[in-house]
Amino acid sequence: MSTASTSADRRPFPLRRTSSTASSWSRSSSRSPSPPASSSRGRTYTPKPFDIPVYFYPSGIYSLSAIAIRAFLLGTTFASSFLLAYLLRSTYPQLPLFVTALSLFHFLEFWTTAEYNTRKAKVSSYLLTNNGMAYNLAHTAAFTEGLLEWLVWGRGEGWKGEWASGRLWIVGVVLILGGQVARSLAMVHAGTNFSHLVAYRKEEGHVLVKSGIFRYLRHPSYFGFFWWGLGTQIMLGNPVCFVGYTLVLWKFFSHRIRGEEELLVEFFEDEYLEYRARTRTFIPFIQ
Repeated sequence: MSTASTSADRRPFPLRRTSSTASSWSRSSSRSPSPPASSSRGRTYTPKPFDIPVYFYPSGIYSLSAIAIRAFLLGTTFASSFLLAYLLRSTYPQLPLFVTALSLFHFLEFWTTAEYNTRKAKVSSYLLTNNGMAYNLAHTAAFTEGLLEWLVWGRGEGWKGEWASGRLWIVGVVLILGGQVARSLAMVHAGTNFSHLVAYRKEEGHVLVKSGIFRYLRHPSYFGFFWWGLGTQIMLGNPVCFVGYTLVLWKFFSHRIRGEEELLVEFFEDEYLEYRARTRTFIPFIQ
């Protein structure tokens, strides 16, 4: 093969001459738009088609269409609620910001699992429909309280209006952001050792994670969600739901941590007892 032809073949778009004029060249149509075939020692072959497992189809636990539509809806909700919060910045932006925080939380639950714990990533990893009725009712109650209190006490000298125009609600935003970061970091640093469900048996390869955020916090994912939840109610200025969230979240995590640590002691014995002795949960009254 000549040097000239070798050089031409290296061009991203091979050219062919269309007339006798030296400057008349056009892109070659000889190359197929299909993916290039793989080559090995001078031989070429095209990968054979494979059967897609049934659980990737609609209604399967790894349904690609279900994952895609949830990602689209959460992204749309995030963008539209954030825009609405900006448009309502002089009145009550906290309500759409609550929806923004919710949509980001549920998206990150799936994305972090898919990125760092891929084998366990499935449709339910979004935690949109499998958290139980109490979870859905809690967020519905929070949104309803925020809206009703704004309609009644949000104008004039109403306390809700003063709260919305003040600065204390920013404390809630800080707690939301801090809680989200802590929870996401917990999932990242735990990697394949993280699970949304309590593991009652020690799986092969399961190790006690003591690095990253786990070096400073015990149960950082619970810490993150606890303060994230309270932060949403401080941001909204919801006195009733703040009390309700505090009691329910504390009771849930108190019971969850106690049961989970019994299993962890069984799995890791002295290693976990040592780790527990030098770390804290930073959830009030849960040692």
